Amino acid sequence: MNKRFPHAALLMSTMMLALTIHLPVQAAEVGHPAPHFELPGRAGAIRLDAYKGKVVYLDFWASWCGPCKQSFPWMNTMQERYREQGLRVVAINVDQKNDDANSFLKDNRASFDIAFDPAGKTPLVYDNKGMPGSVLIGPDGKILLVHRGFRQQERAGLEHQIQLALAAAGNAR
Repeated sequence: MNKRFPHAALLMSTMMLALTIHLPVQAAEVGHPAPHFELPGRAGAIRLDAYKGKVVYLDFWASWCGPCKQSFPWMNTMQERYREQGLRVVAINVDQKNDDANSFLKDNRASFDIAFDPAGKTPLVYDNKGMPGSVLIGPDGKILLVHRGFRQQERAGLEHQIQLALAAAGNAR
């Protein structure tokens, strides 16, 4: 123990605890509950708990993301194809400037819910490591799939995961 600073260890422990308080207590892990969020959307607040009982395809995107431009038409198709079965696509934009997001949306139609997180807190809580990143959430609020990026050759596999989630949800009703 340091004789000049007898409380140094206690002080250091307290500082480390204070730093960890601001870290996410739960990251997106398959089988665990999806972290809650409430963010402004195009038509009002977007809250994860408002989708309880639905299968949610949660997507993180930014205006500067090339693959995001490719994912939007696919997400539109998924939303239209599976809406009646209970799918809801929710895309969270992380641009710091709303104008950047709105410019992207003018060129890339979205027939699904859009939320805005200019502070970028939600992708941190979900431990999202790239754009786009997506999380498939079951009707019970638990994470079924975490996916990084968007590649054309992965579309069929992602759609299959959505179909499985919707089938399981249909059997649970």
